[in-house]
Amino acid sequence: MATTTTDTTKTSTTNVEDKQSQNLRHQEVGHKSLLQSDDLYQYILETSVYPREPESMKELREVTAKHPWNIMTTSADEGQFLNMLIKLVNAKNTMEIGVYTGYSLLATALALPEDGKILAMDVNRENYELGLPIIEKAGVAHKIDFREGPALPVLDQLVADEKNHGTYDFIFVDADKDNYINYHKRLIDLVKVGGVIGYDNTLWNGSVVAPPDAPMRKYVRYYRDFVLELNKALAADPRIEICMLPVGDGITICRRIS
Repeated sequence: MATTTTDTTKTSTTNVEDKQSQNLRHQEVGHKSLLQSDDLYQYILETSVYPREPESMKELREVTAKHPWNIMTTSADEGQFLNMLIKLVNAKNTMEIGVYTGYSLLATALALPEDGKILAMDVNRENYELGLPIIEKAGVAHKIDFREGPALPVLDQLVADEKNHGTYDFIFVDADKDNYINYHKRLIDLVKVGGVIGYDNTLWNGSVVAPPDAPMRKYVRYYRDFVLELNKALAADPRIEICMLPVGDGITICRRIS
């Protein structure tokens, strides 16, 4: 059958619309995946993440997906990464700054030994309590010491007592980006030599390499400079070894060496 000009136009229009649709889908996934292909990211999730995801984490992920601020959650592949990392470093005494509904917190709690501890801080208890019943059902709530409010005053108290210096095996930060530098100044004293600090969102939606005039969501633009400042500071800090990974929205792993 012959192809008419109208058919060709329709096909071209359909292809453009399909491409635009794919781009939009990638933007939705993109805040938690920097891969250029959504299909590749989905392959990772379906091949190695979802089949191994504990039932409690799956339940919390699905509950969180219904929350209006679900963009704040840790991605499933990053949760899996954190869980394995904690086991690899044999962490026991840990800290988390920025909890939201507790997906990364649950990943940590499940990885810790029965007597492991997490000092967890967030300004919003209501979000944490959304996930708390699932954490309790998983049998790990006793490992968590949740503190509602800003983290800096708590960190200042900890740093003031030298007995706390070098006592944390693992610390994960996924909170207000404009305070990341302030957190680092305190956490470097609290993590032990050989211990690990993980800073989330260090590639910040890919905006770290975007031109200043590039179109960005307001919150992405606002925090971009703070993320860039942190990345430069970590790269120049002789007290740590670092590894920046394109997992989720970018995570920088810092191992204290002095």
